[in-house]
Amino acid sequence: MKVSEILKVKGDILYTVTPDKPMAEAVEIMAEKDIGSLVVMEFGELVGMLTFREVMKALYMNKGTIGSETVRKHMDDHPITITPDTEVNEVRRLMLERHARYVPVVNAKTLLGVISFYDVAKAVFEAQSFENKMLKAYIRDWPAEGDE
Repeated sequence: MKVSEILKVKGDILYTVTPDKPMAEAVEIMAEKDIGSLVVMEFGELVGMLTFREVMKALYMNKGTIGSETVRKHMDDHPITITPDTEVNEVRRLMLERHARYVPVVNAKTLLGVISFYDVAKAVFEAQSFENKMLKAYIRDWPAEGDE
């Protein structure tokens, strides 16, 4: 299974923020939209990711307040990226290796979407459920001895 298959099911809603946006506004967007990440875009290009991990670090650094800094100060400015042709097993490996819950999907320099750990887990579960059903149907329809 490839990332492009997950994106087809997931849809194309994408939330972005600029690096010069105040952290408080970015956190407000995340809370209002009930999302765990924002893609940070500047001049039409991906320059970072802001996730709950970075928000929590900002809260810690500012002793419990979000502070007055911008997204640029707290964003992950080297997020891993994947392409639509990346295999889901490779995405799982990358996410586990880098402790990444959200990974931007890019084609050349065009941002196509964000895949979350949840999206990957759901796709793998659904694929395994389908395979399980097919195997059970195959076993159920197995010819008995002498029926050949």
